[in-house]
Amino acid sequence: MVFEQTRAPLRTPFDSRSTAAEALAGIDLSGKRAIVTGASSGIGVETARALAGAGAEVTLAVRDTRAGARVAADIAASGAGEVRLARLDLSNRASIDAFCAAWRGALQILVNNAGIMALPALERTADGVELQFATNHLGHFALARGLHDALAAARGARIVAVSSTAHLRSPVVFEDIQFLARAYEPLLAYGQSKTANVLFAVGATSRWSSEGIVANALMPGAIATRLQRHLDPDYLERARAQAGVTLELKTPRQGAATSALLAGSPLLEGVGGRYFEDCNEAPLATSGVGGVRGVAPYALDQGNADRLWEESLRLLA
Repeated sequence: MVFEQTRAPLRTPFDSRSTAAEALAGIDLSGKRAIVTGASSGIGVETARALAGAGAEVTLAVRDTRAGARVAADIAASGAGEVRLARLDLSNRASIDAFCAAWRGALQILVNNAGIMALPALERTADGVELQFATNHLGHFALARGLHDALAAARGARIVAVSSTAHLRSPVVFEDIQFLARAYEPLLAYGQSKTANVLFAVGATSRWSSEGIVANALMPGAIATRLQRHLDPDYLERARAQAGVTLELKTPRQGAATSALLAGSPLLEGVGGRYFEDCNEAPLATSGVGGVRGVAPYALDQGNADRLWEESLRLLA
């Protein structure tokens, strides 16, 4: 099945230089509740800050609760909306189940932001799942399913899946997701997990939009954060040279802008199953593997999304 984009990509007044606060300027999210995973560092912090600044009650779902507590105190000190803290390890099923079981009431916004990148050696969870796929996709998949009733109760919920341009490096290799028959390559493993983030947005929207739940994926941009800690220091410079284009680094507040926009802006009301970059819907990529702009057709393909959904259910079983 080949995906074809038959309409013009959705445009907004914002761009690569916009910040998360600017994307939500003048928007009142009072009375809405949000969860941001991985909100103890990087763009997760700034996404949470922007949502709280617009009046939302924000739960920081983090593995490092000490770092999360510092972030929560910093955001709360600004006089923004209420900020809560909860522990969540997306590579651990018991942690995900406990988080979901403890949640009470409706949930309007779920930002699947946490992630790990380019682990130098192959690592697996206790269930035998490759760790990048487990954390970046499968854990968030289980989290969204566990919170499904809370999202449906909101009668207008949004899921935001933070993907990456790295999805252009690899589709989900369904024949060998776990690197059992092929050599492990850190960035290929990361790439297929980021493709899975986009396919999740497609799959969740097709299944849950009738319940008022939509999901979109995004590329935040090139941002120097702890996410790249396993890469050599000149990785971003080499990526610029290989791409043959200008790849400007964003600040974390600029990197969080697309997440904040998808999570809270009325411009995205009812929109789902799409992929955004620089605060606008991305066109289909034409440069193939190794490109730095656009979305791969295989990442928006409904057949691939359905196959990933079923495979994810099988892995969780």
